[in-house]
Amino acid sequence: MLELLSAPPVDPLWDLSAEFAADPRPERLDLVLGVYRDHTGATPVMAAVKEAEIRLADRAVSKEYRGLSGNTAFNRAMLSMVLGTDARTARATAVQTVAGTGALRLLADLVRQTRPGTTVWISDPAYVNHRPILEGAGLTVRTYGYGGGDDVMLEDLRAARRGDVVLLQGCCHNPTGADPAAETWEALAGLAEANGWVPFVDLAYHGLGDGLDADLWATRMLADRLPEVLIAVSCSKNFGLYSDRTGCAIVLGPSRQTLRHVETALQNAARVLYSMPPDHGAAVVATVLEDAGLRATWRAELDAMRGRIAANRADLVAHLEALGCPDVAASLRRQKGMFSMLPLTPEQMRRMRGQSGVYGTNAGRINIAGVCAHRIPFLAQAVAATLDSPATPPGGTAGLPATAGPRTAW
Repeated sequence: MLELLSAPPVDPLWDLSAEFAADPRPERLDLVLGVYRDHTGATPVMAAVKEAEIRLADRAVSKEYRGLSGNTAFNRAMLSMVLGTDARTARATAVQTVAGTGALRLLADLVRQTRPGTTVWISDPAYVNHRPILEGAGLTVRTYGYGGGDDVMLEDLRAARRGDVVLLQGCCHNPTGADPAAETWEALAGLAEANGWVPFVDLAYHGLGDGLDADLWATRMLADRLPEVLIAVSCSKNFGLYSDRTGCAIVLGPSRQTLRHVETALQNAARVLYSMPPDHGAAVVATVLEDAGLRATWRAELDAMRGRIAANRADLVAHLEALGCPDVAASLRRQKGMFSMLPLTPEQMRRMRGQSGVYGTNAGRINIAGVCAHRIPFLAQAVAATLDSPATPPGGTAGLPATAGPRTAW
């Protein structure tokens, strides 16, 4: 049997991470994976999370199964945090998922159950896992232009028809770091109303762009304007619960009976995929959000993280301008959140890895939240040197150490 398996494609991000790990240069810089790092280069456990974990350990609650919907206190807390008002939460249901990825997949399965073969529109460029998740659920994927101006996105989405689903990142777009203007969000809601397509909002970075409520504004506006909205929520970034895989699938619908059917459908999809989600991360989030003191501590920590990310970007922009790279600096200045998209070609990104040991994706994405402040000048110099250096000759390595491993094509 196994000899019939052809070589599957490798995951582009983890392939680059393996390449980074094999690079012997001590000055190398890993800006591939989307994790927040503090000024020491560590990915910290937030103080509010630590305190919640201590309280949970002291209670020594049972490890019994929570059920197919997961931790109900977590689900209530997530509905309240994301939607903000009782009027919105009354129109919604939620189930806990295995991180934001699990939420995306459960909601994709819900779409397929409702209307097999549904067309889902995603941005181009998009988060690397959007297309595989949607196609893995049996859906048809089309793309709309993104990053070339809001008019391009709006024009492309005029082709979305009744019954289609449009996947929108609620804030801090991955990989571009560029978000639509408020009036563009309003125009998108108008298109959805007029043409009958359903918004599918991916929320993974709320709190790390303009602030928690500002980052949730677009999602809440869509909830106010439209009868149906799908929302996939991740707690990996804004609670620092990367390895605890904590997320939530939220659906807003027109009636309580519809929402009961939705919850059952999501539960059935979860039963097939993984049965029940792990409880620890959800219990931590519920503990934080239900306690006024812990919630305030968490909000302050989240604001501090957002401030450090913004300071990193501003510092990089200033260094690039000083090094004579005004076009790159101008591009970065308009971005927000954990990621920035460098206006470099795939060949230039490979060259930067080879020459300077700075690892971003071939598409130009770097994790600006993963840079220690004292490494910003090094990063700026690497970008400038890449722009100044000649192209790599065919078959050349541009200084890449022989031990650094194969290069990904992504």
